[in-house]
Amino acid sequence: MSSYLAVIGECLVDVVHSETSAPKAHVGGSPFNVAVGLSRLDHEVVFAGRRGDDEYGRMIARSLRSQGITPLLEADDAPTSVAEATLDPTGQATYEFSIDWTLPSAEELEEKYCELLRDRGTSADALELLHTGSIGAMMQPGAETVKGVLHRARETATISYDPNYRPSIIPNREEARSQVEEMLALTDVVQASTDDIDLLYPERSHEETMRAWLDLGPALITVTRGASGAMALARSGFAEQPAFPIEVADTVGAGDSFMAATLSTLREMVLLGADQRQALHDLSLDQVRTVLRTAARAAAITSSRFGAQPPTATELVAAVEADRAAGTAPQS
Repeated sequence: MSSYLAVIGECLVDVVHSETSAPKAHVGGSPFNVAVGLSRLDHEVVFAGRRGDDEYGRMIARSLRSQGITPLLEADDAPTSVAEATLDPTGQATYEFSIDWTLPSAEELEEKYCELLRDRGTSADALELLHTGSIGAMMQPGAETVKGVLHRARETATISYDPNYRPSIIPNREEARSQVEEMLALTDVVQASTDDIDLLYPERSHEETMRAWLDLGPALITVTRGASGAMALARSGFAEQPAFPIEVADTVGAGDSFMAATLSTLREMVLLGADQRQALHDLSLDQVRTVLRTAARAAAITSSRFGAQPPTATELVAAVEADRAAGTAPQS
């Protein structure tokens, strides 16, 4: 029986501005990028995100088809969401958004998913993973639907979450914290950046926040920290991973590639699905380090080329094997 990984969240068009080139339009959105990353790592992916019946919406539809991702929703009458991204000289991006985040109810989405599976002769318990995050998990009214979907999916699937906090979307920090912590209570695997943590919890250290989040219920917390690498916390302990030395083209989508590679590696370890929840909570420190190294390499590959272009499974396996053979993989 086939099994699926699903992603729910925003898809939009990034219009990227830089000092060195004319504006360029790319399909993006953090959840969409994670879906692409998972598909390129050879997983069957279903994506639930809205798009309009307009030029940008058709661009998204073409991208979904080209990546082999199954869309759960048809285009609607609202405009496709847009993010204006501006790159600084180091390749770091800042964003301004024009977003419509209205979804069908959680019940309707569940029925659409079950109908999709029935059409393919597959049962509803084939869902191993549901990932969400970013604007899609915070911005109303769609965020309430996302939360309802997560409640339902926990019965069969591992839940993963990346807050990817945007103060321009939710300017009230206390409101954002409350939403993040409510999501964490539903989540098994969490990824955040140090920027997220600094914005949400400026009064405490990154490690203090990681420990507080772990106490809310997740099995694994990973935190990316740009050129300083990444770190992770599980019940087995804390691990750090230096960044791989690369020439950075830009950092667009690097964190999403990290997330996709994290989830792909956990699947290879046979740790996805609700029936593996206890095993995921029992993750060993060596397993945590393997996840971090693989995810960091995926992020490095993405950062070495322009745009959100995550590695394929072949590229990532070759890079990890080359690191191992050369003895150059950074160690925790």
